[in-house]
Parts: sequence; C-alpha cells; structure tokens
Amino acid sequence: MIFKKIFKYSSLVIILSVGTYLMWPVQDEKYIPEGVEETCSSTCTPANVKYNIRFVPGGYYFPGIAPAGIGQPNKGFYEVAAAYENLHPDTKITFCDAMARREYLVTQLSSSKAPDILNVNVEDVWPDVQKNWYVPLDNYLNNPNPYIPQGKPGSVQWWDMFKFQAISRGKLAPNGKMYCISYDMIETAIYYNKNIFKKVGVKIPKNWDEYEEIMTKIRKAGYTPIQTVVTIYSDWGIDLFLDQLYYNILPGIDLVKDPVREKYLQGYLDWDEVCFLFKKGFFTRYDKRYRELWKLLKRFRKFSNKDIATEDMIRGFVRGDAAMIWSSNLISYRFKADKDIDFDWGVFYLPKFTTNTTKYASGVDMCVIGGSGAQFEISNSAFSDTGDPKTSERLKRVVDFMQFITVPDQYRKVVNERPLLVPNIKGVETLPLLKPFEKILHRRYTTTKWTYTFDLKFSDILERMLLLYLDDYISLDEWIEWQEKNLESAYRRFTRKKHPDFAAMEKEWQRLAPIRKNYIDMPELPDKN
Repeated sequence: MIFKKIFKYSSLVIILSVGTYLMWPVQDEKYIPEGVEETCSSTCTPANVKYNIRFVPGGYYFPGIAPAGIGQPNKGFYEVAAAYENLHPDTKITFCDAMARREYLVTQLSSSKAPDILNVNVEDVWPDVQKNWYVPLDNYLNNPNPYIPQGKPGSVQWWDMFKFQAISRGKLAPNGKMYCISYDMIETAIYYNKNIFKKVGVKIPKNWDEYEEIMTKIRKAGYTPIQTVVTIYSDWGIDLFLDQLYYNILPGIDLVKDPVREKYLQGYLDWDEVCFLFKKGFFTRYDKRYRELWKLLKRFRKFSNKDIATEDMIRGFVRGDAAMIWSSNLISYRFKADKDIDFDWGVFYLPKFTTNTTKYASGVDMCVIGGSGAQFEISNSAFSDTGDPKTSERLKRVVDFMQFITVPDQYRKVVNERPLLVPNIKGVETLPLLKPFEKILHRRYTTTKWTYTFDLKFSDILERMLLLYLDDYISLDEWIEWQEKNLESAYRRFTRKKHPDFAAMEKEWQRLAPIRKNYIDMPELPDKN
C-alpha cells in the first residue's frame, strides 16, 4: 500500500515540482484588478452576464500570484480575460484554483460542477471519456480559428497554430479522439555543475560510453554523479532507452500508419500495435532488446542518489553535492534567480547509445521525451445550458475563448510573462533562458510513451514494481514476469473494449517479413506443441 501512495500521482507534473524547491507559494497579497473574480464556484455567475466561463489556468499562469515567489505577480491572463470580455460584453471569465487530482475531478465532473476549462494531464482524462465528461476537440481543431487572419497559421485549421505538432498530436486518446490542447511545452535535460566538471576534468559527453565514464570519475572524486527520482526512470528513462534499442527495427514492426499523424509521429507505436507485438513475443522474456532495456536502466540508476523514492533530488544539486540533475526547463527559472547557488551551471541532452553500449544500439540521437505542459480540456459543464454539446450555445462560447487564448498577441502575454515554459504557438518567440530546451524539442519524437500506453492501472503497477527492481528487491526475471502479467492484463482489458483490427496488422506483419530477416535477435515464442 505504501508504494501505491508514493506513485499514485507520479505524473510529469509531480516530477517537475518535486520537493519544496519548486513549490509555488502564494504571496500575502494577490494582485487582483478591480472587478476581477478571485475564486469560483458553481454558483458564482455575476449579474447581467450570460456566459460565466470558469477557467483553471494552473499554477504557473494563475493570475495574481508569483510562481516560486519570484518577481511580480502574474497578470497575463487578467489582461487576456479583459480583452476577451471587451469583445464579448455578455461573457465573464472567472479564474478557478482547482485541484488536478483524479478524486477531485471525478467528484466535480460526476455532479456537473467542474470548471468549464480544466488544466489536467490528459492521461488522467482518458479513463473517463466514455462517460461524456469531456468534450472532444477534433472538430474544432480541424476547422479555422476565427481570430486568425487569412493566410496565417490557424486560418485553415486551428491545428496549424501549434508549433510542436508531433507532441501536440501525440496526446490523442486511446479511443482516437483529442481532448486537450497543448498550450505550452516542457522538455528535459541534464543540468550540470560546471565547477565540478572542471575540477574533476570532464567534459560534456558525446555518447553514452563517455557519459558512463565521466559519471564514474565524478563518483570517484566524492560527488554523486546525478540526482534523480524513480518516476524519471518510469517515464523519461523508459521512453529514451526503448527508442534507442528499437528505432532501427521500426520499419519491420510499425504496422499502423495513421494518414494524418504519421508525418508527425513517424514510427510511433500505439497501444494496439503494442498489443499485437506483445503476442508476437515482443516486450516479454523472449525479447532480448526488452531485457537489455531494463539492464541498461538499472546500470544508469547505480550512478544516482541512494534514495530515489522520497528524497528531494534538487537539494543535492543546489548544495553542490551532486554534479548533475535530470530535470525540466522549469527549474531554470528558479536556478537563475537563486542567489544561494554559488557555481556556474549549464544544460545538455542525454547522449546516444553506441554499439559498445549495447549491440542493439540504433545509432541515432536521443529523441524528444518532453511534452505538453499546460493541457486544457473542456468539461461537461460547458454544455450545461442544454445538456447536449451539439446544441449548446454555451459550449460554442467556451471553445471561442479557448481559441482566443491561443492568438499570438494574447498568448504572448501569458506564456512569455516569465521564462517558465516553451511556447507552442507559431509566431511566439522563445525567451533566451529556454532556447536550449526549444532546440531539443525540435528533435524526432519518441517511439512510444510506454508508461501511458494503456491506463492508470497499467502505469500504477509498472511504477510500483520498477522501484523494487531498480533497488535490488526483485531480480530482472521477476521484474519481467511482473510486466508480462501487467501487459497481458492490459491487453485483455483493451482488446475486449476496443476490438483492434488485428487481421489488418497480421497482413502488414506478413508483408514486412522480408525486412525483419535482416534484424538480429527477433523474439521467438516457444513452440506450444
């Protein structure tokens, strides 16, 4: 039970806000312009207003507070809301400081009392889409944004406004529908202490072999090579390592090519392909690449801090005890402002595997494993006027406001108010502090977001058991046996509900057989006879 509590909310957001160093304290006095609603509830509709849109902007953008207590309070969304209300006098924007945890969402959504626009990791939305609690956005995204002039990105399709298409479109739910817009981007990197690197006599590595060599030297010099937490391994680590090992065999195992998404997500393995490949022996004890993934991940873990379950990983780096930390662009803002950091620091991206690292190395640069920061969804409250999204005028206004906040001139007021997140709207520049992360985001997208392939049950089991494996409480064989059971259970749940077209995949599998003949160590299931 204790492991379940540790990992229940192990999402990207929790990783990025680990420890008190990244907590967002509310100042004693908020900046609240005259006439602005500070909080909201289901009954806070102002007089003479037809549409009161209740909006959860999230902690980084919530107006009236200063993230991390640095600088002046946010005012970006106040200004955007005022501009929208000026255009639409019958509309009021009310900001809501709502929790993003699933228990809260289920309670609010089941009673139709949730804010109209939520800011939730969309993976927490997917388990409930069949309940009609969220509005699919595909039809709106495939049509023009009415606020965009002819000839500009967004004037044909709203989709065209988003800068990082692969990541944005990669948020498609397992049912094939899109429930969020990716308002901004987060990317990860290795932060390093330049003073320690110089003292030890090491440089930024060009490949994984060099990386392990410098970590070994750093440890011998008395420093912790790198600070991490277990959710980094279960999220970013798995995705990067799996891509490095499987990328060069994708031409023989990528069985479904979506006509729209393929140009953005080349070779991406969706849940149905993972299910099919699983029954061919992939991602099992018979898959040598799969075994190699977990061996390499555990080898990497040996260079990290001792406690990867509960330790504040940022503290060791800030104190100068650790040479590196694997984290996101969010802490750049805090590091830049922290006067107690008495060393120079920089960032670099994880280097690629070589055939010396593993014979399965694909020889390509590490892919993108960052992703969407603020993810805005529209709840069932948006069509509360009729109870039917097809006939709701209120829903039209809520969507209209969401389109308005992506207009470059309005968007810039919010996302570029301070250097926290990378802009995801074309025509909006990235602030200098975030430029290194923007460069990483232009890399090829990952082969899969493994932990989020199926559902919360799948990811919960994976995350709980991974810590036991990484910290030597269970063996590699025991770990793989657990994951085979986990995959088998997810396979049964998803195929029972969604009925994937395995016949078409089998046909493509046979067509690609000549390509696979050139690959080494393809999985071979034992003869059942």
